Amino acid sequence: MAEYRINDLAEASGVSVRNIRVYQDRGLLPPPTIRGRAGWYSDQHLVRLNLISRMLERGYTFATISELLHAAHHGMRVEQILRGTPKGGRFRNFKRAATITITELRKTLNASDRSIALSQKLGLLAKDGAHYAIRNPELLEGAEILVKSGVDIDVLLDRWVRVQEDLEDVATSFVSIITDKYFDENLPDLGEAGVSEMADLIQTVRPIAHEIVETTFRKALDEQISKAIGEAATYFDAEVPAPIVSDTSESDAGVFDTGGSDDEQSEPAQPNYETTDIGTLNPETGR
Repeated sequence: MAEYRINDLAEASGVSVRNIRVYQDRGLLPPPTIRGRAGWYSDQHLVRLNLISRMLERGYTFATISELLHAAHHGMRVEQILRGTPKGGRFRNFKRAATITITELRKTLNASDRSIALSQKLGLLAKDGAHYAIRNPELLEGAEILVKSGVDIDVLLDRWVRVQEDLEDVATSFVSIITDKYFDENLPDLGEAGVSEMADLIQTVRPIAHEIVETTFRKALDEQISKAIGEAATYFDAEVPAPIVSDTSESDAGVFDTGGSDDEQSEPAQPNYETTDIGTLNPETGR
């Protein structure tokens, strides 16, 4: 896979360096991979830039492009986008400014130096002078809700690291479907046509792998959520006290008629009040 410095990416895409940075600030273009002090872009960035350019040529606004790209990333259809209610969370407002202060991070997320550094490593935040650029406002909003509910932000970030490591193995597994076919003793003689064919096949595997992973994860997540709710319901049901059954005949059970003669009420059904202290009655006042 080809890699580009920002100047090389600008030349390959026909988009100026300044506009590339603007697209990143607007959340339209993912941040580069940082190695040392240099940022490296991939073919995915080049494809995204070409798509953004075509959409701008058709008259789409940045806001519309962002919404469409976000929807496409999550497999949503146009009618699902239009059906939803626009949200105006605090971090979506930050998205317009593209930055957040370290004070705000500590205030809203109880962010420590470790969690801020880990957020940068994961691409959630990027250092921008004295501030931090927000790369995923929706995720930051969800994190804030968890923190307000008592969940440590480090717990979420550590899960993210674990998932990232697991998914790297998953990605390698899917790519190896093609590389296992080509990476043999004939690889030195593969030639340009063979390499091109291999690259095309890997791109064919890409949406298939994405669909398999997303579908499988959605199913597994639904099962775990149902299991957790089921366990909680079991504990809840166990705490509900059983109804008290009066030791009377079926005809007298539950009869507390205040009317009628003394004879009719001579032997009323007695509820079980063994553990209830109602005090001592005054025989004169009846109280």
